[in-house]
Parts: sequence; C-alpha cells; structure tokens
Amino acid sequence: MTASAPGTAPPAAMTRTEQMLSRPALPLILAMAAPNAIAFLVQGSVSMAEVWFIGHLGTAALAAIALMFPGMMLMQMLANGAIGGALSSSVARALGRGRRDQAEALIWHGVAIAVAAGGLFWLLWWLVGATLLNQLDVTPAVINDALVYGHILFGGSVALWLMGVIAAIYRGMGEMRFPAVVIVLGACIQIPLSGALILGWAGLPQLGVAGAAISVVVTMGLMAAVLLVRLAGSGQVLQLRLSSLTLQRGLFADIFRVGALASLSPVLTVLAIAAVNVIVSGFGAAALAGYGIAARLEFLLIPMVFGIGAAMTAIVGTNMGAGRVARAEQVGWTGGALAAALTGSVGLLLALAPGLWVGLFTDDPETSAAGARFLQIVGPVFLFQGLGLALYFGSQGAGFIQWPVFAALVRFVVAIGGASLVAYGFGFGLDAVYACIAAGMLLFGAITASALRLGAWRRAPVGQ
Repeated sequence: MTASAPGTAPPAAMTRTEQMLSRPALPLILAMAAPNAIAFLVQGSVSMAEVWFIGHLGTAALAAIALMFPGMMLMQMLANGAIGGALSSSVARALGRGRRDQAEALIWHGVAIAVAAGGLFWLLWWLVGATLLNQLDVTPAVINDALVYGHILFGGSVALWLMGVIAAIYRGMGEMRFPAVVIVLGACIQIPLSGALILGWAGLPQLGVAGAAISVVVTMGLMAAVLLVRLAGSGQVLQLRLSSLTLQRGLFADIFRVGALASLSPVLTVLAIAAVNVIVSGFGAAALAGYGIAARLEFLLIPMVFGIGAAMTAIVGTNMGAGRVARAEQVGWTGGALAAALTGSVGLLLALAPGLWVGLFTDDPETSAAGARFLQIVGPVFLFQGLGLALYFGSQGAGFIQWPVFAALVRFVVAIGGASLVAYGFGFGLDAVYACIAAGMLLFGAITASALRLGAWRRAPVGQ
C-alpha cells in the first residue's frame, strides 16, 4: 500500500487506511470525530431525558437511578471504551499491517466477547446485586426501585455489549459515520419510548423505573442488529463472513493485552462513583439526588471526548501498525488538546452558572444546592478529565495503556481516599468531598499527558 505524502489532501480514491497514514492530524481527527461526537452527544441526551422523565416520579426514583447509574456506565465504558477500544485498536493495527483476514476474524472474536461479558454481568447482578444495595443507608423505596431497574437492565446486558463491540469494529476500520447514524436513530426511538413507558403515554401502562430499563435494552438490541446486518452485506472494508469464524487464542490475546488492563480505568471510575454515592448518601437523599444529577453531566462529557477518542484509537493504531510512531504521537497531542478545550469550556461555563444544568431536572432547593456545588468545585478541572480520557483512547491505539491506568488508580486513591478522610475522619461537608474529586481529576490528566511527553508510546510493540 502506498500512501501519499503527509500534508496532502485526501483524493477520493484514497482508502480510509491511507488517509489515516497521511492526512494532516487536525483535519483528519475533526473529520473522523465529528460523526461520533454528534452521535454520542445525542445519546447523552437520552440519559438526560431519562432523568427528566424519572424526576416526575419523585426524589426516591431519582436516587435509585443514581445508585444504578455506575453499573450501567461500567458496562457502556467497558463495551465502548476499554474492551471496545482494544478491539478497535486490534482491527486498526491489523489493517495497518495489511492483514485484512485477521481484521475480519476479529469481528467474531468481538461477538464472542460481547455474549460472554453480557452473561457475566447478568450473573454477577443476580448473585450480589441485592446484597450490595441492601448495605446502603437509603430508604426501602429507593432500594426497591433500584432492584427493579437492575433486574431488567442486567437481564438484557448482552444487547448493550453487542452494540458496543460491533460499533467498535466499524471505528477500528475508520468507518465512523454509519455507527453514528445508527446511534442517532436509536436515540430518536429511545427518548419517546422511555417517556411512554416511564410515564404511561399513549395509553401505555405507567411502568416507572422499569420502563426506563426496558427502553434501554430494546433500543440497544435494535441498534446492534442493524450494525451486524450491514457488516454481513457486501461493499464494506471488512465483512462478516462464516469463513472467518475461527476463534484464535492469539487474537483474543491481542485484544485482552490492551483491553484487560484498560478495563481497570473504567472499573476504577465506576467504583469511584459508587463510593462517592455511599459517602454522599450520608448527607441525605437530597444530596444524593443532587450529586446524581451533576455526575450525569460529568458522564455526558465522556461521550463528547469519545468522539475524539474513537478517532484517535483508529488513527494511532493504524500508524503504530505501520511503524509510524512520531505521527501517532502528533495525533495524540492534537486530539488531547481538542478534548481539553471542549471539556474545559463546558466545565467553566457550568461552574459559573450551575443553574443552567441542575435547574433542568429539579426544583428542590436542597437537591439543587448539592448539584450546583459539585459543578462549581469540579467543573473548572473538567479540562484535565478531557485530556486524560483522550490520551487514554490514544494509548489504546498505541497498544500501551499502562500509564493511563496508573493515572486512573492515582485518581481513585486521591478522590475516594481523600473524600472518605474529610467526610468520616474530619467531619467536613460536601464541599470538601467534591474538592477531593477535583484533585483526583486534575492528577489523572496531568499524569497521562506527562507519560506521552516522556515517550511512553515509543515503548509499545510497534508493528505487532
């Protein structure tokens, strides 16, 4: 394969792989990131709409969803980010080496992982879900709503995993537009479906939090089916073929060499959210509900960065597969700067005017105050979250994820260890808890950027 010289415009006949090897970094990232960013912003709006619908059911329902949010986010972050990103990286590096046969075989490996992981999440929920919830200092009404939501969500977890890993296959081959279109169409289905099932629109029964979970599972299943059907058709960079259905230990190893370690980052992130839920619940249901509203905004930033990060994974992976480390690093710095600028702008705006966000979901003064203080204290350091997340995705593409995972561990220790100390040891209030979260976020971005600056990607298995 012959790529045109760096800095040249992409001719129409240039393949996606050739473009990732030769186009200037900034326009390439913008072109590839835009569909994903739009799609995941739309998908994030689904989560916000769900909170708005559930807000009509009262504070107990909002608190229940706040408790279940970490579990759902863990699945999505693993399927789309850690394992999905590792799969994208494997596909991109295979294409960078010119191994289309390996890239097509990786589709089946992704399907196998999705089915196994979805089944594992369902099993873990049924074994320990109720036990963990009953340990929390919340009312029985909150526990009951959380259990109803969890039974349905985790019962359909295979659908969430399939959607995540199949979309990752597309992104690994540089195809960002089609999965983005599917996500947008899915949101157009899920929002009215969620409202109808939660609140009983159009003559449907009012199912409450159960309706929210049903809408998630149904929509994810439909989107996964559409993505698989298109892969099975002709005319794609990669095609789902029965002839490629050979599960190989080496390909699983390539995925999990990056994905297993990368999984620690979202696990730590979700454990941090769950731990903060426990700490904040000690300040009352209103504080927990307010934190839940504000934390949803933090996780809305993840889809924003994911658009850039998914592009970085594919571009960096392709260039690392072709042995072009310096270009991969350039892509990393460019994407990291874009993500930091985006999340930093949002964080600063909402730190200055938190009511723009919190006021959309509640008019309870105590709930509003708790959510507003989170944004005022943590919002100014959202840029470090964006920088760290973007370089986490880039590191997946490089096949060298150690430093972002270390940074996530530091963030966890500082945020949760610090929050526990100030809340339980010194008896400080919510402001001190939120300050510890902000400090952890700052260190996450700073450590990840420092690792790239010191040449971490140059020690990755280039061309392997």
